[in-house]
Amino acid sequence: MNIFSLLFHLYHLHFAVIKETMATDWLGSIVSINCGESLGVYQGKVSAVDQVSQTISLTRPFHNGVKCLVPEVTFRAGDITELKILEIPGSGDNGQCGDFQHNDLGIPSFGCQGDTSQNGTGKLLKKPSSAPQNIPRRTDMKSQDVAISPQQHQCSKSYMDRHMESLSQSKGFRRRHNSWSSSSRHPNQVTPKKSGVKNGQMKNKDDECFGDDIEEIPDTDFDFEGNLALFDKAAVFEEIETYERKSGTRSRGTPNERSARYRHDENILESEPIVYRRITVPQASKEFCTDSGLVVPSISYEFHKKLLSVAEKHGLTLERRLEMTGVCASQMALSLLGGPNRLNPKNIHQRPTVALLCGPHVKGAQGISCGRHLSNHDVHVILFLPNFVKMLESITNELTLFSKTQGQQVSSVKDTPVDLVINCLDCHENAFLRDQPWYKAAVDWANQNRAPVLSLDPPVSDTEQGIDAKWSLALGLPLALGDRAGRVYLCDIGIPQKVFQEVGINYHSPFGCKFVIPLHST
Repeated sequence: MNIFSLLFHLYHLHFAVIKETMATDWLGSIVSINCGESLGVYQGKVSAVDQVSQTISLTRPFHNGVKCLVPEVTFRAGDITELKILEIPGSGDNGQCGDFQHNDLGIPSFGCQGDTSQNGTGKLLKKPSSAPQNIPRRTDMKSQDVAISPQQHQCSKSYMDRHMESLSQSKGFRRRHNSWSSSSRHPNQVTPKKSGVKNGQMKNKDDECFGDDIEEIPDTDFDFEGNLALFDKAAVFEEIETYERKSGTRSRGTPNERSARYRHDENILESEPIVYRRITVPQASKEFCTDSGLVVPSISYEFHKKLLSVAEKHGLTLERRLEMTGVCASQMALSLLGGPNRLNPKNIHQRPTVALLCGPHVKGAQGISCGRHLSNHDVHVILFLPNFVKMLESITNELTLFSKTQGQQVSSVKDTPVDLVINCLDCHENAFLRDQPWYKAAVDWANQNRAPVLSLDPPVSDTEQGIDAKWSLALGLPLALGDRAGRVYLCDIGIPQKVFQEVGINYHSPFGCKFVIPLHST
């Protein structure tokens, strides 16, 4: 047996002795155990190490920086991702460890390995850690000899020679390993710090601050992410808020309740609670709501007819209602045609065309009034009205005014392209008109035309409506309109509030600053 084989056997014999006593040597040490993302990071004092069952126990443990409720916790080797020795009992500052630390026997112990000291495999498995890293200060490192352990258990021959040489120079294996030569130093070893005394005199302040070698800077970076994960922000803020509620004070930097945000047209002063049901009727079969949330109930045709008759008795004559209806309907039609984007002097070559389908009744007179206002706003109006020997006086008066505009009156519809169709054919009475040839021809033309349809005051029943409308305009209060009426709008025809009260309706105007508002089904 040569000298190299003898030294090799002596090294393994020494390592086996150290392995048996290593378990008890770490009792009382302060360690940090990382168990992965599922279990987190634990810190505490080592109370027991069982090599048989491969377990380690900690007393007074902390879990992710928070003290545990139980006095002791036990971990299996398979659950440990990383183990760090933070402090060795009785070692003072020299006992604080990072990833590696030399023991008193000069054998490099593994401060970050849970499997090395338990199963004896000697493999170095460095895993990412989220536990806080204890980076030694520069002043503390001056009296330490820090060495990086080999990356594999099978060491090279040169490493064994250097290690056995250090053992032979340490009296009884009790002296620290301080005498490795620069020629035999391990490539990963950190150069020991120089003493603070130079030529028998203390260094000046500049040397103390800037005199360290670059090699003395620790290789490991501080784990900001891991330390931040240990900070329970929610628990800290809850504790601060609890303290503030008890003491009645508010600390700077603590999150407060978000202040309410107001629109430019919204009142910031406190007011009474908003009442959304401002209109109540004796009986409502259907309810609508405005954009602001106000509830608008529907009424029956008989009740609507009674309301108009009471208003007429107080001076709201049919002529005034026709004028108000014509103005509101023309405003809505102008908005549907494009408003100021379509009706301006630059687009005079693109005048919109509107077809008015009117019958020989009051609804037809409302349509003629609307056509007159549209024609006054430079809209090309085509008025369809069948020829009758005798007309209502309201229709005759509206036709006289309409004839003074640039509008065109026809008795039969033609295939003329239009931008909008306004339907005033259907009425709540005179059902026999639906059987007339002119009515059927006008309905067929409107349904085949691609232009959208606006109906003025359509009847309640879907069977009474021959033309499917995209929009419908109700007067005063809406009727319980069906699906064929499309989207419902409501216009103000000037009925006073006391007239509503006289017929048994508690009324508060839902129009606000407008004369025509959209209604939504509830």
